[in-house]
Amino acid sequence: MKPFILLGALLLCTPLYAAQLVLDLGAGSRTWQTEELLKHPQAQTIRITDDVSYKRDMSYRAVPMSALLTGIAADDHLQAVALDGFAAELAAGPLLNDSGAQAWLAVEDPQHPWPPLAAGKPSAGPFYLVWSNPQAGQISPEQWPFQVASIKLLAAVTERFPALRPDPQLAPNDPVNQGFALFQKNCLTCHRLNGAGDAQMGPDLNIPFSPTEYFGADFLKRYIRDPQSLRQWPQAKMPGFSASVLPDAELELLVGYLKHMAGRKQQP
Repeated sequence: MKPFILLGALLLCTPLYAAQLVLDLGAGSRTWQTEELLKHPQAQTIRITDDVSYKRDMSYRAVPMSALLTGIAADDHLQAVALDGFAAELAAGPLLNDSGAQAWLAVEDPQHPWPPLAAGKPSAGPFYLVWSNPQAGQISPEQWPFQVASIKLLAAVTERFPALRPDPQLAPNDPVNQGFALFQKNCLTCHRLNGAGDAQMGPDLNIPFSPTEYFGADFLKRYIRDPQSLRQWPQAKMPGFSASVLPDAELELLVGYLKHMAGRKQQP
C-alpha cells in the first residue's frame, strides 16, 4: 500500500503540464521551455492594470520581450501564432522598447495556473504577450495575443500578401493606405482579405463580398464598435473596438480601405 501512496503523492506534486515556445528568428532561433522562462535571469513579477483579456488587474511572472528577441532589429516584422490559429502581425520596434509601452512575455506557472478566460474556457497561457503602460504606444487589443505557441520572423505583410495592397498609384499618406495600416493592426489577426493572410478565425473580408457591400448606412461601423448589438450567438468571438482603441477618425479610414478593396477583388 505504501508504494501506491508514495506514487500518488508524487503525481500530486508533478506540474499539470509544461509547454514550449518556439522562437523562429533566423540566427537567433530557439525553443524555450516553461521552466526555463520562469527561471530566466530577467524574469520578474509584473502587475498589469486592466488586462485586455481578463478585463481586470493581473499579476504575472514575465520576461521582457526585448530579452528574448535576439538579433531582431526595430524594422523587422514578427508574427505571433496562437494555439487556436490567431495570428498577430507585429512590428518589432515596439516589442524591443524598454520604456514607455513595454512588451512582456507572461509565463504561466503550472504550479500556479491562471484563471480561465471565461466559464468553460482555458486560461490565457501557457504564454501571453502583455504590455505595461500600453497607452503610451497606442497598443491595440489585437497586439495582446494569448495562448502563444510560436513567434516568427517574417517578411512584411505587403511582401507576403500582395492581394491586400491598395492601388499602387495612391500616395503613401493617402487615407486608403492609412486605412490599410489600421487593417493590418486590428483585423488581419482574425480575418483574411482576397484569400490573403494567415488567420483562420474570421471570414474573408472581401471574398465573395466586402462587408461594405452588405452592411447599409452606418451599420458596419456599428458592428465594428459592438458586434453583439447587431448579431448575437453563443459562439461569437469578435470583440468590439471602442473609440478609445479605434477613434472615429481611424474607424472612418479603416472602412475607407475596405470600400476601396471591394473594387479590387482577387480570387485566392
